[in-house]
Formats: sequence, structure tokens, C-alpha cells
Amino acid sequence: MNEPQQKWTETIEDSHSLFDLKLKEVWRYKDLIYMFVKRDFISSFKQTILGPIWFFINPIFTTITYLIVFGRIANLPTDDAPPILFYLAGVTLWNYFSTSLIGTSSTFIGNASIFGKVYFPRLVTPLSIVLSNLMRFGVQFMLFLIAWGYYLAKGQVHPNIWVLATPFLIILMALFALGVGMIFSALTTKYKDLSMLLGFGISLYMYATPVIYPTSALRGVFKELAFYNPLTGIFECFKYAWLGVGDFSPLMLAISTFIILIILSIGVVIFNKVEKTFMDTV
Repeated sequence: MNEPQQKWTETIEDSHSLFDLKLKEVWRYKDLIYMFVKRDFISSFKQTILGPIWFFINPIFTTITYLIVFGRIANLPTDDAPPILFYLAGVTLWNYFSTSLIGTSSTFIGNASIFGKVYFPRLVTPLSIVLSNLMRFGVQFMLFLIAWGYYLAKGQVHPNIWVLATPFLIILMALFALGVGMIFSALTTKYKDLSMLLGFGISLYMYATPVIYPTSALRGVFKELAFYNPLTGIFECFKYAWLGVGDFSPLMLAISTFIILIILSIGVVIFNKVEKTFMDTV
């Protein structure tokens, strides 16, 4: 009598396209993503006195520092927007991008013990980091909205239809952080000192991005280079939409989108290639 043929519920293969994100497989592990997001969010408050209030303290103190150093001492322009709101907008966006990038860049190194014991789509980990930071961004964005509502009531800001593009801008930032983070997470499996270089590079990159200044303050070659910074279109669009100031143009956002998609594609290829053999080098 012939035995019934076994049917496997999961097949693990190492031969797949480097461009394959395996999104269907990732979706089947959505509960795991939720668990990782919940873990990261709760761990942020563990053994802390103020808990979620830290999410407000960070942008408030950073904004005050920028206001004193760059607004009062350096006297940088804000395109006639209220300085506090101008810096708060930049800080809110930058915090999300930088924390997401730093988190995803340590995907392989930070989770090597888990990856070596159980199988799940490796993309789950960087996605969960981006999503958990999105929750933190939501809390800080509420702070921005409170300050924005105050200046709106005073008639000092002039929002426009581009505020509807805010979700798209957040997605672009998430994809950019995800793409660059996957590239560095793959490279740090072999060159661990790149993690220190990334931290230094992010600090410098902030000054190449219109966080504390508008692009209208730039001149010559610096303005041309800023035009091709993927974050420039995002930051300028956000400030133009909510504050009604800046040199924003749809072309600027289109260039940012194009560059980000290219970087994301490169990140996917490198990430998929390294995930097969990273346990041999970590």
C-alpha cells in the first residue's frame, strides 16, 4: 500500500531573484512584525521615569538649541516662518529618518543570534524597525501639530494643498532609510567599523539637508548639490505645505523620489545577496 505523499507547508530555498522582496512571504509573517514593533516600542519606556514623555522632550530641547545657536547666534534665515515652528518641522522629520536609518543598519549584526536559530523573512526585521519608529514619529508629529495650530490661529503660517502629500513624504523617508540601512547592514557584516562611520556620516548629512536652514539661503554650487539630495525635496515640500515657505517645486520632489527608488533597489539587491551567507562572516 502506497504511503500518502507529504506536503510541506514551507519550502526554504537559497535560489531566488536578487530583486525579489518576497512580500507575500513577509505578509504571512505580519504577526511577527507586529510583535517586533511592540517589543521595540515598549522597550523604549522600560526602566524610565518619564516614559513616552521622552518623545516630546527630545524635539523640544533640540528645537530650543537650534533656535539659540542657529537662529539667534548664527542668525540663519527661516524664510519668514516662525523660527520655533521651522526648526521643529525639521527636527521632527530628521529624527524619524536618522533613527530609522541607524536601526536598520544594524539588522544583521544586532539580530545574528535570532537569524541563526529560526527562519523567517529577513526583511521582517528592518521593516519592523521602520514601523516602530513611525509610531514615535506620530507622537512627535502631534507636538508639531500643536505648535502649528497655535501659529495658524495667529495667522503666521499659510498651509496649502500640499499638506495632503504628507503621507507620501513619510513613505519616501521610510524607503530611503530602509534602502540605505539595508546597504549598510549588509556591509557591516564584513566591515564592522562602518557602523561608526555611519554615525559620523549621519551627523554631517544633517548639515547637508535643509533641517536648520531653507534652500533659499544656499548659493551657487551648494544649491545645485542640495537639489540632488534625496531629502531636500521631502523637507522643502513639508515646510512649504505646512508653513507656506520655501523654494519647493514638484520637480524637486520627483528627483527625490527617483533617487530614493534607485537606492532602495540597490539596497534590496545587496540585502538579498548577503542574507544567504552573512552567518559565515558575522
